[in-house]
Amino acid sequence: MTAAAVVVGAVLGLVVGPGLDVVVTRVPARRPVLAPGARDEIRPRRAVLLALVSAALLGGVAFRLHDSWALPAFLVLAAALLALSLIDLEHFILPNRIVYPLAVATAALLALGAIGERDGGALVRALLGGVAGFAALFVLHVISPRSMGFGDVKLSFVLGLALGWLGWGEVVLGLFLAFLYGAVVGVVLMILRRRGRKDQVPFGPFLAAGALTAVLWGEAILRWYD
Repeated sequence: MTAAAVVVGAVLGLVVGPGLDVVVTRVPARRPVLAPGARDEIRPRRAVLLALVSAALLGGVAFRLHDSWALPAFLVLAAALLALSLIDLEHFILPNRIVYPLAVATAALLALGAIGERDGGALVRALLGGVAGFAALFVLHVISPRSMGFGDVKLSFVLGLALGWLGWGEVVLGLFLAFLYGAVVGVVLMILRRRGRKDQVPFGPFLAAGALTAVLWGEAILRWYD
């Protein structure tokens, strides 16, 4: 069962990858993703890279959650985070056209997962995790709007929602790792003189990396820490 889930996840990633290339190109430009001619705009090298990364990522998620009814929610989340990370790196934005539907889809799929597993407590914890993630980054946004954009705040609700399904430890770990990754990369960029202290670095990719680390290896990390 585990091997089959991993294969399905990996194949899905290979299929989704080229589509993500279209999303990364068209969404920031406010152009319809499904409009005629979208396929002609696919950048072959980036599409192949996205397909490979997406296959590895979705395969890993399937391996981690192969026995959970919530697996579809996390597959959608992983693919969306990959696209959002690239868009944020290129344009310094986390488009509402992706974040809002992602929030709705994640909540709906987790609700279906709760029904399938007959575990309403996990859904309640997920909702509280979303609120907690949003509140934590909202406070930082109020304190320093320049260093914490509101797009990051909105994304933190989705991440808290997903990580909350897994447990409170994963919520804390995901956010902690996001700031840790951001700090390490920021220091390295300054050492290499690629960024100055006042230069902005998009935080979305670090939020995504922290959340995905918590999804894939959070249980092992938390067990080791205990």
